[in-house]
Amino acid sequence: MSEIQEHIAVLQDAQEMLSLRLEPATFMLLRTLAEGGKILTCGNGGSAAQASHLAAELTVRFLGDRRAMAAVSLAADSVAITACGNDYGFDRIFSRQVEAVGQPGDCLVAFSTSGTSKNVCEALAVAHKKGMGVLGISGRKGFPAHTDVDLIVPSQSTARIQEMHLLIVHLLLSGIEKGIPR
Repeated sequence: MSEIQEHIAVLQDAQEMLSLRLEPATFMLLRTLAEGGKILTCGNGGSAAQASHLAAELTVRFLGDRRAMAAVSLAADSVAITACGNDYGFDRIFSRQVEAVGQPGDCLVAFSTSGTSKNVCEALAVAHKKGMGVLGISGRKGFPAHTDVDLIVPSQSTARIQEMHLLIVHLLLSGIEKGIPR
């Protein structure tokens, strides 16, 4: 199967999941922002790029001019990541940041193509314990625990999962911008 055909097949397979879970995921983010909370994002590698993309589009803009929204990518602070990796280990690079800045009423959006990245799963656990909303954007089997909503791309291919994660980010952003006052 060509890569384009494989992409189309994954997109078709993901339609049912998105029809059931995209609205609750968007609503969770909208509620967080409306109630004065902030959105924290995290992920490794390509997932870090998606996490930073979501946070940047929220703080700046996506489709149109609107107020800035409180969002921070935990994957973007190389000093915090390397200090934590050195002092506490790589598994705690995100959970330590959630401990520091996460509050009840905030929401953590965690990206992982596998759903098994230990440092992301540890951040999910800390966010859950702190009473934060938790949105997982994953692939394969999804996150094993601690998500309120998990948008799971039905694929084993990292490339296809990452492509769908970009679409999911844009769908979430579009829904958020439609749901907030300008």
